Amino acid sequence: MGSFSLWHWLVVLLIVVLVFGTKRLKNVGKDVGEAVKGFKDGMGNDVKGPPGQLGDDARIDEPQRTEQPRTDADREQR
Repeated sequence: MGSFSLWHWLVVLLIVVLVFGTKRLKNVGKDVGEAVKGFKDGMGNDVKGPPGQLGDDARIDEPQRTEQPRTDADREQR
């Protein structure tokens, strides 16, 4: 009783086609297909990592500091 039979779905489909027309439904289907394809392409291009993130080879080595960080005791002496 909770599920609809095939005839119920065919009547619903017929009403949808009569209300929207076949051309509009065709355009909606095309748009949805292009959106799904674009989503899949976007997810597949994420091989290199997120944009803005540098790889290990792109890092610049910072020069080593010879001076020790100052503490509160060093500041009081000056």
